[in-house]
Amino acid sequence: MDIEKKLKEMGLQLPPAPPPGGVYQPVVIIGNLLYVSGQGPVRSDGSLIKGRLGADLAIDEGYDAARQVGLTMLATIKAHTGNLSTLKRLVKSLGMVNSTLDFHDHPRVINGFSELMVALMGEQAGKGARSAVGMILPGNIAVEIEAIFEIHE
Repeated sequence: MDIEKKLKEMGLQLPPAPPPGGVYQPVVIIGNLLYVSGQGPVRSDGSLIKGRLGADLAIDEGYDAARQVGLTMLATIKAHTGNLSTLKRLVKSLGMVNSTLDFHDHPRVINGFSELMVALMGEQAGKGARSAVGMILPGNIAVEIEAIFEIHE
């Protein structure tokens, strides 16, 4: 599995890795697990995808934002580990969708992240346990996702 090669084949580019926005580590490695703090949808120009699902954004726009979070997360991992070849499999992700109280399609939005991971890592390695919930997110970002990956030791 060569994630960086797959990214090129798919015509995708990693955005700049965002700096920490608080008192936390963006990536923590314990044993063979890599924990990634919540990531937002950073575009290639460094701007963020903002808005609430059910008010400002349609499901397909939320899906695209979740996919962009996947790219942001990979950029953060690469910035902290030097490359993406250390990733073995996705273990767990928590997808948080900025949404109105009457929006109920959070899983469809987070599929943008999940389907990207499967496309890059394969069916077995790219599909982990997952939660998808709605909430109010900081800075009005559309989606935030945190994840745990197994890494090669």
